[in-house]
Amino acid sequence: MIVQKLYFHLLAFIEIIFYHLFYNKRVKIGKGTTWRRNFSVMIGKKGKLIIGNNCFFNNQCSIACLRNVEIGDNSIFGENVKIYDHNHRFHKDILIKSQGFSEGKVKIGNDCWIGTGVIILKNTTIGDGCIIGAGIVVSGDIPPNTVLKKSKESYELLSRT
Repeated sequence: MIVQKLYFHLLAFIEIIFYHLFYNKRVKIGKGTTWRRNFSVMIGKKGKLIIGNNCFFNNQCSIACLRNVEIGDNSIFGENVKIYDHNHRFHKDILIKSQGFSEGKVKIGNDCWIGTGVIILKNTTIGDGCIIGAGIVVSGDIPPNTVLKKSKESYELLSRT
């Protein structure tokens, strides 16, 4: 297990260097942040990505950033989490692929746990200390210290305090 952890930390370190070289000042990744297999980042020409210190991304996580994605310190992400700060425009009688994107921001606070398979959409703010349950699509404002979990027919907001 220790060898595997060292391997993933080394790979993440090399990829961080690549991201800094490729994206220059449009990306900032804090100390101690790491990830496992198939972590991907895409930053558009006007995009800016900030990831705090000591964050962890499990397998197959991705961030697509055309404008602004900010993640606080000490947040952890389950497998297959997707973060998007944009969406396709869609108007009647025009090909969707020809319409471009609408852009927004995503902000995830400190000490959050984002569960497996969560999708975070543009114009979302997740407060400090939140837990987002597996498989949830998140859009809008989630207050600090909230547990967002999926029940049979809807979502429940619970307080951690």
